[in-house]
Amino acid sequence: MKTKFALIAISSFAAIAIAGNARAQQAGTADPAAGAAVQAPDDALGLGDIVVTATRRGQTRLDTSVSVSSLDAEAALQNAPRSTAELLRSIPGVRSESSGGEGNANIAVRGLPISAGGAKFLQLWEDGLPVLEYGDIAFGNADIFLRADYNVATIESIRGGSASTLASNSPGGVINFISKTGDKTGGAVAFTKGLNFGTNRFDGDYGKNFGNGWTAHVGGFYRWGEGPRRVGYTGERGGQIRANVTKTFEGGYIRANVKYLNDRAIAFMPAPLQVTGSNGDPSYASIPGFDIKRDVLQSPFVREMASLTPDNRRTTNDLKDGMHPVVKQFGLEGSYEFAPGWVIANRFKYAEVSGAFRALFPTTLGSAQLAANQVGSYLTNGSLTPDGRTYTLRQATGPNAGQVVNPATLNGNGLATLTTTFDAKLNTLDNWMNNLTLSKTVDVGGGSISVQGGYYRSHQEIGITSSWASYVQGVAGNGQSTYLDVYDPAGNKLTQGGQWAYGTPTFGNCCTQSADVRANIDAFYGSVVADFNPLNVDLSLRRDDGRVQGTYRGNTVVRNLDVNGDGVIQPIERQVPAFNATTRPVDYDYGYWSYSAGLNYLITPDIAAFARYSKGARANTDRLIIGRIRPDGSASPGDIVAPVKQAEAGLKYRGGAFGLFATAFYARTQEVTGDDRTRPNATTNRAYEAKGVELEGSYRRGGFSLNATGTLTDAKIASDVVTPALVGATPQRQANFVFAVTPRYTIDRFTVGGNVIGTTKSFSQNVNQLIMPGYTTVNAFAEVQVLPSLALSINANNLFDAVGLTEEEDGAITGGITNFVRARSINGRTISATARFNF
Repeated sequence: MKTKFALIAISSFAAIAIAGNARAQQAGTADPAAGAAVQAPDDALGLGDIVVTATRRGQTRLDTSVSVSSLDAEAALQNAPRSTAELLRSIPGVRSESSGGEGNANIAVRGLPISAGGAKFLQLWEDGLPVLEYGDIAFGNADIFLRADYNVATIESIRGGSASTLASNSPGGVINFISKTGDKTGGAVAFTKGLNFGTNRFDGDYGKNFGNGWTAHVGGFYRWGEGPRRVGYTGERGGQIRANVTKTFEGGYIRANVKYLNDRAIAFMPAPLQVTGSNGDPSYASIPGFDIKRDVLQSPFVREMASLTPDNRRTTNDLKDGMHPVVKQFGLEGSYEFAPGWVIANRFKYAEVSGAFRALFPTTLGSAQLAANQVGSYLTNGSLTPDGRTYTLRQATGPNAGQVVNPATLNGNGLATLTTTFDAKLNTLDNWMNNLTLSKTVDVGGGSISVQGGYYRSHQEIGITSSWASYVQGVAGNGQSTYLDVYDPAGNKLTQGGQWAYGTPTFGNCCTQSADVRANIDAFYGSVVADFNPLNVDLSLRRDDGRVQGTYRGNTVVRNLDVNGDGVIQPIERQVPAFNATTRPVDYDYGYWSYSAGLNYLITPDIAAFARYSKGARANTDRLIIGRIRPDGSASPGDIVAPVKQAEAGLKYRGGAFGLFATAFYARTQEVTGDDRTRPNATTNRAYEAKGVELEGSYRRGGFSLNATGTLTDAKIASDVVTPALVGATPQRQANFVFAVTPRYTIDRFTVGGNVIGTTKSFSQNVNQLIMPGYTTVNAFAEVQVLPSLALSINANNLFDAVGLTEEEDGAITGGITNFVRARSINGRTISATARFNF
């Protein structure tokens, strides 16, 4: 790793030594990473802004055949997003399931599926390079390692189009968080306090233009508190600092940047919920004593998580760690116009990434007596099917530890869950990336032709150890949930501190495994852009070659394993899914071509029509370890690469106070996925199709502005090798229509605004039975400039306290009775106040 780092660093320094990009300055900024240009008064949607993400040259949104949007980060943060995923919900075409907390969101684009969590077909970038090479690493999703704060100037998104050929593993698109660079001297410090929830946060940033081409920017945040849900302890603590320094000179620039992130935040998993009615017309409600919008299963009394070490000994970890990303990152970038029309540019980063992911996942939910009988039967007879005897419960943790429990009245609802501990140690997600481009622009007649060639090299390590356990737990909110011990009819204790198994019997005893793999990518790409006003033609091609090598260890069920070393085989030690002594190889390579072709025609100086067809792909890595790696370490090419074909066409308009961007799209993809929890049928082989319309509009008049986005999607499962009955079904959690409306009004020293997010109903699972209702949430803020340098603001997330289900584990219910299911909802109403001092 050190040798490879040294080599790539040398090449990066060599390229940056001749750095710069004069064309980027045409956008009114120092370079492409400095953000979009200031919008003209007659360009409400910013169609004249220069596109800087995943495109071949400094084109405006009106001139290019790429579907691209830009969010002003400062304005977006005023709308009270409680996570990065919530911030992304205002981007057209993007479906962001923002109910997982600070990270671990499921993010998709234009009907492409969310089948295994994370952001499989979409990449999250910081300043032009991926946060992680793969956005859906199990328990290491890219958004866990990304924080939006005062460092961010602009968030730019590309859907489809050129992302297929100018980025690896992102055929659906790219979302790029673009940093401030200190072009304007000044900064801010702010303190935010939760008014009805436990959060305290300091933010700050400062940029300095030193003159003579030197600029610098530094910023970050630190926060602590219970968080947006009632957990009973400090569930969020940590922060981030980022900095960059830039030297701009004639024809170019060079920049160095650093980042340090060390943060802890609760991971919100599906939680208990009750539902009556029918699959087609369900009625959801919180369980007595447990508010689906405010409560979690975590509490001060369920902090301990037992697991196995790789040598199959007992160890314990603290659930308080939650999602705990640690990132130490360094980067260099720059470009240089070394001859008329010739530009060389390079971006490089190296990141040391590690941490943990610890959470509680309810695998079954029902009466406390049923849970006791299931666990008692398993520990006595080896089967989760009740054996006809009645087992008893006692409190295992909490202030009443040791007391006998009446199952019928437990916590006022009589419910218990068999809970699995998601305990993943992120040993290493280290990565480095380098992207080198050379371009030439030639004036031809009344237009120009730009040719660009590039070479992208990346290295991503995936070293994760997962070792889970199973507990009996009561359903109680307000940070009061406890573990429960099970006793047999003779009064013998079967569980240990509420733990009834090492591993996960409810998931077929899966998920005790470790992986240590390294994925390398070499990609060459090129493009030709012919710009002859009013016609722009854009052609590009990319070749990705990847190599994945390493090892992994699965599990094997060992009978009578003395895990705690006390010399006695306890009931929970009679069936232990232990780490297999055999280390298995991972050794496969792959290669695929991507291409994209687009046309853009200026009908008038303010109206353009465009069309594009693209083919890209996404390569699988750690997800293949679940049943798709052959004994020799190889894998089937059809398992490795998931191809994506896309077509799009649309219109763009700017005029006066109004702007509109409308795109019709079609996408098809085929993928093989794995989910260890569904053994023995742990994999799927399925094709998806989606078509729809994506809309983005803006209106500005005086101090008033209104931005709106909406996406109509008709998606279906086109084929399924494993489960043919699903053909024609709508993919799980895919709504027909999602929208966002953001009004804002400023008068004198006062600004008020809002953000309305909505979605229509969807199906909880691919079987298309149980419906998740549509919902609309309203976020709002108000700010007053008390002094020229002091602003006070208040904002509310989910102002009207709506329930919004984004994910549900159960595919069907029984009509006419009260059913208990497991679902993730958005947070309830949270209100915070901020004092910000600008200088």
